[in-house]
Amino acid sequence: MMDTGNCSSLTEFIFLGFTENTKKKVTLFTMFLPVYLINLLVNLGMITLIRTDPQLHTPMYFFLSHLSFCDLCYSTAIGPKMLVDLFAKNRSIPFYGCALQFLIFCTFADSECLLLAVMAYDRYKAISTPLLYAVSMSSRVCSLLMAGVYLMGIADALIHTTLAFRLCFCRSNEINHFFCDLPPLFLLSCSDIQVNELALFIVFGFIELSTISGVLVSYCYIILSVLKIHSAEGRFKAFSTCTSHLAAVAIFQGTILFMYFRPSSSYSLDQDKMTSLFYTLVIPMLNPLIYSLKNKDVKQALKRLKLKRWC
Repeated sequence: MMDTGNCSSLTEFIFLGFTENTKKKVTLFTMFLPVYLINLLVNLGMITLIRTDPQLHTPMYFFLSHLSFCDLCYSTAIGPKMLVDLFAKNRSIPFYGCALQFLIFCTFADSECLLLAVMAYDRYKAISTPLLYAVSMSSRVCSLLMAGVYLMGIADALIHTTLAFRLCFCRSNEINHFFCDLPPLFLLSCSDIQVNELALFIVFGFIELSTISGVLVSYCYIILSVLKIHSAEGRFKAFSTCTSHLAAVAIFQGTILFMYFRPSSSYSLDQDKMTSLFYTLVIPMLNPLIYSLKNKDVKQALKRLKLKRWC
């Protein structure tokens, strides 16, 4: 039950950030400013390249451009504010600004979870039924899948945001974190958070279960299909197109599961800050690099783009 007698209406929160040590602040700033700038460059570059090159207008790259869009949105909701707060005297954020930041972050992080499962299904269709791939993954089907991904992401984010920002924050307005996330907000609340934790377990747990099971089932069928390919070169090419996706899934899902599916008694905010920093800034930078470094289509598209500019 909410203790309304001690509940005060907050107008803002204050981020405590990482440290008060100036040298450590400079170190963090010099480390993560380039990370965020590279994040912007590679994700915007990937989106632009896929949209402008006709040969990349395929379902695989359609989903990849949306993956870059999700990475770009949720990292931008957090990264600039975090970098500014390293040296700002006033590290406050309005109450509704905090809610908006979490809503944007949650929407696109959830959408990315579901999108990874959709991408695994796309690879299964491409490898198992290549002759029917263009029909089964038509532009209409791809658009409907993406609409479903974003709608589920928005619905989940609205549920968690509404429940979290209806809590009574009577202990303090200082968030021991660098952005508005659920675990540090729960620690400030003097309300009963069992409903919030149950919603997190059921709703977000459903998204995680759908993503992981979708990826595992798709790749079981992919492996069976690849083993039927007679040529070694064909098997190698099929597996190489999937390893990058598996790497992205393992890195992203591993950090998400570690952050949100632990008992509240095991929260360690100092440790969680570094983990959060990894999946809010580093992973969005790594995803386009993982998908493009060994991708011949992307390399050839870059060469064509350079040739056009040179001409």
